Amino acid sequence: MAFEWRELWCKDTVDGTVGACFGQAGAQTYLDWLFSAWGWTLAVSAIGLVIALVLGSVMGVLRTTPNKGLVFAGNAWTELFRNIPLIVQLFLWYFVLPEFLPFLKRMPSWMVAAIGLGFFTSARISEQVRAGIQSIPKGQTYAGLAMGFTRLQTYRFVLLPVAFRVVIPPLTSEAMSIVKNSSVAFALSVLELTQFARQVGEETSRPTEVYAMVTLLYFVSAFSVYLVASLIERWVKVPGVAGAAR
Repeated sequence: MAFEWRELWCKDTVDGTVGACFGQAGAQTYLDWLFSAWGWTLAVSAIGLVIALVLGSVMGVLRTTPNKGLVFAGNAWTELFRNIPLIVQLFLWYFVLPEFLPFLKRMPSWMVAAIGLGFFTSARISEQVRAGIQSIPKGQTYAGLAMGFTRLQTYRFVLLPVAFRVVIPPLTSEAMSIVKNSSVAFALSVLELTQFARQVGEETSRPTEVYAMVTLLYFVSAFSVYLVASLIERWVKVPGVAGAAR
């Protein structure tokens, strides 16, 4: 079994020789390639998550303001990106929008995938942030305004600190989903885990071992997100507030 493991993962991707599991002097083994693909998966997921959190939070706040124009803009954003399949959005970002936004043509495909993934997920986070803010009693908003805060300050110092504590569990699910949804980046020829599995499975004729390893890495990545989010949730939890809301 050990020999079979080395025969696959320690094989040079160019000349097919079996040697050190991690290539040296410019050589690359399938194990090198696997970790490189994992790195691209994590990079696309991390950048997509940052974009989603920023845009989703902004849109979620807009949807709870008394300004009908801002509410309409936030709702339109959310419904637009929530109701178009992710793979279609990626194709739009990669093939269509560069015709109108030339700077996209200079972006690497992995960055375009991260942007598309971030915009898609921002619609879902927008809904969660909106629900989190609206779960807070109205009295807290009135109290903030009565203390002399502007509405922006009320959101910043009163509503959002509580709302984000409330929505950490669903945000955790979204962060885990981003890791899994990053697999569609293979459609843009990004050499992430799914693309790696497709190519190496065909090259080596050993798809069982390849897909098993890729599945394991997806699980490790998503479960690590869960563990980190759980630590953050316990760290920021306010007794009697976040617990009661859940």
